[in-house]
Amino acid sequence: MTSPKRPRTLGIIPARGGSKSIPRKNIVPVCGRPLIYYTIKSATDARRLDACIVSTDDEEIADVARSLGADVPFLRPAELARDDSTDIEFLRHALEWLQNNRGWQPEIVLNLRPTSPLRTAEDIDAVIELMQESGCDSVRTVIKPQHKPHKMWWLEE
Repeated sequence: MTSPKRPRTLGIIPARGGSKSIPRKNIVPVCGRPLIYYTIKSATDARRLDACIVSTDDEEIADVARSLGADVPFLRPAELARDDSTDIEFLRHALEWLQNNRGWQPEIVLNLRPTSPLRTAEDIDAVIELMQESGCDSVRTVIKPQHKPHKMWWLEE
C-alpha cells in the first residue's frame, strides 16, 4: 500500500517595518532576541513545513531575518505594507513571486505572524496535519478568552 502524497507546505512570515505602535517591532529584542527570531526558529524546526520565507518591506528587518537563517527572497512593495494593506495582498505577492522566480507553488500556506512568539514547531506541524487529515481549506488558531465577552467588547453610541 502506498502512502498518500504529502502536500507542499509554505510558511510566510509577514514583517513590515511601519508599525504605528512600535516601529520595527519585529526586530525589537524580547528576552534577548529579536521578536521575529521565535517564529523563524519554530518554522525551521517544524517537520511538516517544506519552506518558509519572510515577506518584509524593510531592509533592516530583512537583514536581521537573514542573519537568523531565514529566506528573504524579495522586499515587499511599499503599497503592500501600508496600515490598510490586507493579508491576501502580501500572500498573493509572495506566492506569485515564488511561482515566477522559483517555479514553486505550495498547496498549503501558513501565515506565521512574528507577534505570536510562543507558537512552537509542534503547533505548526499540528495545523498542517489537521489540514491534511480533515480536508479543510483553512485553519485559524485561537485560545479561550481570559475574560467574559461582555468585558472584552462594548458599543459606543
